[in-house]
Amino acid sequence: MNRIVREHYPVENLPEDLREGIEGTHVRVTVIPEERSGAADPKKLTYADIRARVKPRGTTTEEAVRRIRELRDE
Repeated sequence: MNRIVREHYPVENLPEDLREGIEGTHVRVTVIPEERSGAADPKKLTYADIRARVKPRGTTTEEAVRRIRELRDE
């Protein structure tokens, strides 16, 4: 779980509803994002996930080498 902690954060930068009842000019602020339940994080894809999403191009290694050699020999 990720946390963001700010020491000596100015109270004046807090939203108005969070300022109520705070004395002083600076506070310690900790932000803890909620975790998603049941859903995988879309940013954390495995290599297998990426390979499964990519459509096969239908080109074999031999065919690719042949094309490159043809271009080179032009």
